[in-house]
Amino acid sequence: MARSILLLTLAALTAMNSVAQQQKKTTKRQPPNIIFIYADDLGYGETGPYGQQKIKTPNLDRLSAEGIHFNQFYTSTPVCAPARCMLLTGRHGGHSYIRGNYEMGGFADSLEGGQMPLPEGTITVGKMLQQAGYTTAAIGKWGLGMQYSTGDPNKQGFNYFYGYLDQKQAHNYYPTHLWENGKADSLRNTWVNVHQALSPDTATDKDFDRFKGKDYAVDELTKKATQFIKSHSAKPFFLYLPYTIPHISLQVPDSAVQHYLGQFNEQPYYGQQGYTPHKYPRSAYAAMITYLDTQIGIIMQLVASMGLDDNTVIMFSSDNGPTFNGGVDAAFFNSAGGLRGLKMDLYEGGIREPLIARWPGKIPAGKTSELPAVQYDMMATFADIAGIQPPANDGISLLPEMTGKHPLQASRKYLYFEYPEKGGAVAIRMGQWKAIKNGLKKNPDAAWELYDLSTDPAENHDVAAAHTAMLPAFDAIVKKEHRNAHLNEWEFINSKMKAAKP
Repeated sequence: MARSILLLTLAALTAMNSVAQQQKKTTKRQPPNIIFIYADDLGYGETGPYGQQKIKTPNLDRLSAEGIHFNQFYTSTPVCAPARCMLLTGRHGGHSYIRGNYEMGGFADSLEGGQMPLPEGTITVGKMLQQAGYTTAAIGKWGLGMQYSTGDPNKQGFNYFYGYLDQKQAHNYYPTHLWENGKADSLRNTWVNVHQALSPDTATDKDFDRFKGKDYAVDELTKKATQFIKSHSAKPFFLYLPYTIPHISLQVPDSAVQHYLGQFNEQPYYGQQGYTPHKYPRSAYAAMITYLDTQIGIIMQLVASMGLDDNTVIMFSSDNGPTFNGGVDAAFFNSAGGLRGLKMDLYEGGIREPLIARWPGKIPAGKTSELPAVQYDMMATFADIAGIQPPANDGISLLPEMTGKHPLQASRKYLYFEYPEKGGAVAIRMGQWKAIKNGLKKNPDAAWELYDLSTDPAENHDVAAAHTAMLPAFDAIVKKEHRNAHLNEWEFINSKMKAAKP
């Protein structure tokens, strides 16, 4: 009898061990979760990993220390909506359907109209990952169409959406509502015109307080993000988290501003350059970036507490360089990290951005990369992480560079940029060289500027005259990479068509 019991016990233990091993194998085979956190108007030099000295970002410091950060990473274009389109579709500025901020409607709630919508049939990273078995969410600023249009995020590859559909509404961090899967979610805020300036002669504390509210949108986004992670941890998920910080207006809870008061020499900003006035503009701006960092810490802590760390890739970047208005002092904070240009420029300060990625056990800790890379690489990168083939796109996978399996890939000869606004510009990054043309709408024959980024990352010294033999190659690249835009105002490369006569 004892021998029978012993044999049964051993058989049961063997079976349990087999089940445990099978579960372990199943867990290993499950594709990793992907969280892509996207800041708004965050400059290359505004976080600790990229040299910021005045603004505290301890969670991004940790994310970088435990993963990799890229030193030569670019957004696809230097403004909001097209950067988001190119990120989500894997297309550069010469191929993207959306190439500028095409605004519809107005700022008031009653005029909310969003931006040009993504067309029906667009293949986004959301759709790609849905087809691979992922549950997908976009939580934050969309800017690619309202809920009644073809650009509705629920129609563009996202099972769940919460946040701002219209970028203009996102100028206000205390909106009356956010959108959840096509329905307005009311918040405890009253509508206020965030573009109303105050008089320096008569402004009171009460006037500044008018731009504050009860429900801070950033907090609402983080709540929904944590709920999504908790609800979908059993299967692979993709969370696209485009926060609105630090895009102005200067609005952040007073408790966050308190941490910076007294550290800077500052004067009130009365709204004379657009957007919300603030009594302590430098402190408010620094507080906004630290507040963003706090949200990243909340996400990181939740992932760790749920035991998801080893099977979750967390990435961080931003849509374009720092802004030039609304009370933001980019020079004071060295927001562009010493690079030339700001938002709306194809100079380095307008397009070079952070990219930080953390995946314990897969991405070595404390790693840095000098590989020139760009946000239209994300589609190929996400596909590689998920173990699938990507649809047609303009990028390459950065996963081998992240993991160190194939350092400094040489499979791509150049990065290509087009931007139809601010006069029309093109730029090409080829090895150490950066070629750029500006003002092409007025002057289609504008000359190339050429910079050697290995010795002149700030693009102070145009050396085109000394390297004229190189310039025809850049013209050939533009001809190869450009497809005519579907809007006349975005077509500045082949803009020889004249307006039709009545």
